[in-house]
Amino acid sequence: MSTDELTRLATLYYVDGLTQDELSKRFSISRPTIGRMLKRAQREGIVEIRVRHHPGDTSQLEHALMARFGIERAIISINHKDQESQRELLAGLVASHLDRILANDMIVAVGMGRNTSAVSKHAVSSMQRNLTFVCAIGGSYRGGETMNSDHICRRLAARFGGESETLYAPALVSDPQVRGSLLANDTVKQTLDKAQRAHIALIGIGDINEDSNMVRMGWFSPQEILEVKHMGAVGDMMGYDFINMNGEPAQTSLQARVIGLTLDDLRRIPNVIAVASENSKTTAVLGALRTGVINTLATTETIAQSILTLEEATRPREK
Repeated sequence: MSTDELTRLATLYYVDGLTQDELSKRFSISRPTIGRMLKRAQREGIVEIRVRHHPGDTSQLEHALMARFGIERAIISINHKDQESQRELLAGLVASHLDRILANDMIVAVGMGRNTSAVSKHAVSSMQRNLTFVCAIGGSYRGGETMNSDHICRRLAARFGGESETLYAPALVSDPQVRGSLLANDTVKQTLDKAQRAHIALIGIGDINEDSNMVRMGWFSPQEILEVKHMGAVGDMMGYDFINMNGEPAQTSLQARVIGLTLDDLRRIPNVIAVASENSKTTAVLGALRTGVINTLATTETIAQSILTLEEATRPREK
């Protein structure tokens, strides 16, 4: 079947409500073939299926997070035992939230990572807007699409409408002097200036471990990550701004090597949406919340419950 025929078949089944038997007769092909064609329509992105949980399932946790950390919104997905499915569930909720709040002429600064990339894959809208999605961090040839803000920006622009702007710089450089030279470059500076003026930032939260994405991509060695952990770092925001559990910057030699928005830049953006779906990121998410940078947190039931418990246990006591 051509794409047009496959789209027509899927529309008749999912929108018009025809049964597979009725489709089999109409298209003069067997019922098993109809089933295979419908699965193909899902694989090729012609059909996207979402299961929405009832808001009451997580509303208490959402309100507890907002009250405890002073954030404007919490988006929580129900738990799923499979990590990939968990990421997709949360990404669908964030994509739907973006569809509700995006408006013409907005600038959206976009980070990188598996969670941010998953949001772009779930982005669906019947309304095309005049938006600008701009890279909030440079690119890397390692890690594929999920670790390149440029790919994510392009997909978001195609789904929601508007244009994407690439940050023509590597995400990671060898030393601070090279970074300083790149930040002074007119092309890099103009793009970062636009990202700094964003109305919304969509970012991920990273954890600190020897098997993290940053290590797998070769950004940092396992030894460097161990040193960062020994200095009290529990996670990162924007891929490199290392923080401790109190939300304070962890001063390390790795800080001044990445081209992108900093924590101070994020503070000036009205709505920073941070997404984390992996259970290993509980302490990282708590540290990120304590920076005061996050306006909207998107995470899972398990992480939300763990954060509230951990926050109570580690809260500084008044003397």
